Amino acid sequence: MTASSADPDTVESGIAVPPAQVHFPEEDRAEILHRIDRALATGRLTLGPIGEELEERFAAHHGAKHAVAVSSGTSAIEISLRALGALGHRVERRDVLVPANTFYATAAAVVAAGARPRFVECDPATLALDIDDVAASITPATAGVVAVHIGGVVTPRIHELRRLCDEHGLFLLEDAAHAHGSSLGGRMAGTFGIAGAFSFYPTKVVAGGEGGIIVTDDDVLAAEARIYRDQGKASFTANVHTHLGSNWRMSEPHAAIALSQLGRLDEFIAHRQRVAKLYDDALADLPLTPLAVPADASCNYYKYVAFLPHGVDRAAFKHLLRERYRVSLSGEVYELPLHLQPVFGPWVDRDLPRAEQVCATHVCLPISAVITDEQAVHVVRSVREALTELAPAS
Repeated sequence: MTASSADPDTVESGIAVPPAQVHFPEEDRAEILHRIDRALATGRLTLGPIGEELEERFAAHHGAKHAVAVSSGTSAIEISLRALGALGHRVERRDVLVPANTFYATAAAVVAAGARPRFVECDPATLALDIDDVAASITPATAGVVAVHIGGVVTPRIHELRRLCDEHGLFLLEDAAHAHGSSLGGRMAGTFGIAGAFSFYPTKVVAGGEGGIIVTDDDVLAAEARIYRDQGKASFTANVHTHLGSNWRMSEPHAAIALSQLGRLDEFIAHRQRVAKLYDDALADLPLTPLAVPADASCNYYKYVAFLPHGVDRAAFKHLLRERYRVSLSGEVYELPLHLQPVFGPWVDRDLPRAEQVCATHVCLPISAVITDEQAVHVVRSVREALTELAPAS
């Protein structure tokens, strides 16, 4: 592993190991500025050649026919849901099955598209949708399913989920906000369903500042997405609106940042995988249980997820690591499941105990493209000592 020094201006004061770090090598920053300068000189600040290059390269990297750059990962989901209407999958006033253990944006995009989110249990082994609960939740009102690749892990049951959707005439949409470059059996995240929605939020493996992108092999969906993202206009140069779209465009400066990061994606993933292997090996004799990655999967380790032993209080564990050892853990995925979020109360019809248990008992160890061996070893030592101290008395 290459030991990279963190920029002191980007690391929280007093923290030896930050939860995550955005990494832009000096030469990349120069190239980004050069691209932005060209955009400023030409006046093409949105829907320009930088965004087009990002789309072409992202699609090629992820094995998809089309990529459509948009303003955020959230809009990528909403646009995809709206565009599905052209394929006979209208979502308005229908149910869309969503995992309870995902970020707010997944379900919020469903609501914004006019559909009703129906929350489904998770599989504790993969943090993905529980296929059996998905099958039990399908009704005549169901339009489709949104699968989420939590932490960058593609569930080995994704093919089974796709078959289930096909059998019932449902769409499968992937929320791949965590999964840039992740794969299963050599097939890239985002390409198992009708479309995949990615995010370029600053915490992501590919950071664009803001922005998102849709990948799909479907010509019609891609064309619809391009209309929706630009205020529903039939073309960029015509003031004729055919769809109820919105301002979901990606700016050229954001595209320049994301394009630079995309060029480093394989390098970033290799580094994260090496750190994850170090954690796996060093923590093997501890009761902290890592989330298992399927044998034929390649995980980008957007998060390194592990489950605490019974009886160890997560808040106390995180506090001890931070205050005594200066190790700040990454945010959970996720702390509070969506069916317990007040805003989604109108769409909650049952308890989801497995999702609640998973959300309450895991932690995410620090991981990034620049964490050093020394920092990783410090994390392991700190975790070991903290678990020993906080273990419940027998």
